[in-house]
Amino acid sequence: MVVFHLADTYFIGRLGVQQLAAIGFSFPVIMLVNSLAHGVGIGTSSLVSRNIVGVDRRFVRMMSSRAILLGLIIVLVFVAVGLLTIRPLFTVLGAEEELLGYIYDYMSIWYFGVVFVVVPMIGNNIIRATGDTFTPGMIMMLAALINFILDPLFIFGIGPFPAMGIKGAALATVISRSTNLVLVLIILIRRERLLTIYIGRFRDVLKTWVDVLHIAGPASLALLITPLSIGLITRIISGFGKEAVAAFGVASRIETFALMVISALGSVLIIFMGQNISQLKFSRIRQAVRYSGIFSLGWGAVISIVFFFFAEPVSALFSENELVKDTTSLYLKIVGMSYGFQGLVMISISSFNGLNKPLPAAFFSVVRMMGLYVPFAWIGSSIWGLQGVFWACFSANVISGIITYLFLIRTVRRLKSFHSHLPENTYPDGMYTA
Repeated sequence: MVVFHLADTYFIGRLGVQQLAAIGFSFPVIMLVNSLAHGVGIGTSSLVSRNIVGVDRRFVRMMSSRAILLGLIIVLVFVAVGLLTIRPLFTVLGAEEELLGYIYDYMSIWYFGVVFVVVPMIGNNIIRATGDTFTPGMIMMLAALINFILDPLFIFGIGPFPAMGIKGAALATVISRSTNLVLVLIILIRRERLLTIYIGRFRDVLKTWVDVLHIAGPASLALLITPLSIGLITRIISGFGKEAVAAFGVASRIETFALMVISALGSVLIIFMGQNISQLKFSRIRQAVRYSGIFSLGWGAVISIVFFFFAEPVSALFSENELVKDTTSLYLKIVGMSYGFQGLVMISISSFNGLNKPLPAAFFSVVRMMGLYVPFAWIGSSIWGLQGVFWACFSANVISGIITYLFLIRTVRRLKSFHSHLPENTYPDGMYTA
């Protein structure tokens, strides 16, 4: 997913600042879709991982199929609303009239590919819940490679392909993501045998949806807080000009790449926590929390050093505009120092979801973005300008990272104390609900 965004940003950056600013405005909406899909995927993987060990395979098969159906319903609603609100939505976000045309060209095509985002993301989480994290990664990397090849062909019109500009980037994304859908469905149907046409009685379908949404609802809310907050931050930054918005869009995509390893660790922790909590193996859970925290801080330190020395050349890869490059570089140097603490938030939220504790996950996401980042950014921008927004992000990451991680440790201790009278493997049927 990160490679998708970076490839689009790189090639669109060759078109000019206006086109780059246009996809900068689109970033909150793209994150919104990813958040919805990822939320349902998290709920599905948490539910499946807690049942895959001991529950009858037929039940798990129907559970997975019901989750895919839920994703399709979400797609239909979102696409219908999205296509009808492109211009008014991005006007509210602060896009000027000169950018709205580019935004419409990109999003009017991109929306039709939402089904290729949502369904494969849920399917990949089902595959991961079985213990196979390799195959989903390879499928997504293949799609990213196809996107990287198609982007310049469609954007610049190389060979027999017409030059479509920003529309070409959207079309390349839709086509490449469609390969995700095909491959995921083949694996779920033929290899894992985890999809079926028969999904049971309607009330049973609703029960599975409730179980998924018990995690997916707060998880999606937590994830949706990010694009909502980024939208508000984009509105604040738009007051400093289109170059600032373009730089923020570039920096946000580089940031997702820098945090990719920790994000991957978080997706694994959901499954790891789910499988181990179903067997009450608290010693393994405590080790995972400790090692993940150490790794997050270590990785953040490495990234901070890299950006301190190489932020300028990295920024130059995406734009030739000096103001865009300088602003992107400044963001990476300031906010990059807090990535280790942002990683603590990410792994803690994933652990909460795996432990079937979605409310703390949602709460701390709201605290980080709406309770700290947005207010700090509003105050910082009025006092220190654009640099104040970047220091606001730094402060929000550090404060929320420490608080969230300490609460996770406390939660694990309380769960262990609550179940101290029971031996491990007490719930061999995997139906543990924490």
